[in-house]
Formats: sequence, C-alpha cells, structure tokens
Amino acid sequence: MYAVIASGGKQSRVAEGEQVHVELLDAEQGSEVSLTPVLVVDGETVLATPAQLSGASVTGRVVGWAQGPKIDGFTYKRRTNQRRRFGHRQKYHVVEITSIKKG
Repeated sequence: MYAVIASGGKQSRVAEGEQVHVELLDAEQGSEVSLTPVLVVDGETVLATPAQLSGASVTGRVVGWAQGPKIDGFTYKRRTNQRRRFGHRQKYHVVEITSIKKG
C-alpha cells in the first residue's frame, strides 16, 4: 500500500515506515503531522477522486530536519560593473510515515 501526498506545492510517493523530506512544517520535532493524500493505492484498489479520498489520511512523525544542496548564483549586467553573487540552501523537515488509512 502506498500513497501520493502533497506538501509545500510538491507531491511525493510514500509508504509506511518510509522517511520523506518535505518543506518546513509548523511542527516540533517528535510531533504528529497529517499530510494531504492525492492518491492512495492498495493492491488493485485505487482511490483518486475527492469523494473517495474524503476519509483517507496519511499521518507521520517529525524526525528532524535536513538541508538540501547549496545553490550558487551569479548575476551581472554587462558594461556597467554590476555583479552580484548569492547562495541558497533549502531546509526540509524529515517525516517518517506512520500510517496510511483508506477511510
């Protein structure tokens, strides 16, 4: 059994016991979070419409946080001596999926 969840404008496939990186949530480490399922597959049964997913739920526990790769950027405008270097490193919450329910 697996599900596709939506979090932070992105979707990812998850199964029970799996750890997944999601955008930062408003939750403390060790707390339970509820994620929005977009699709739930259990063998031959596929739940995909909003009416079918009304009772479905995916819950997880916040294990910690992680950082993504560093992105280095550089912008310039020619002939004007205008240059700018910048960097970015995205932060994520690590969530362990505890249960997937069809409802």
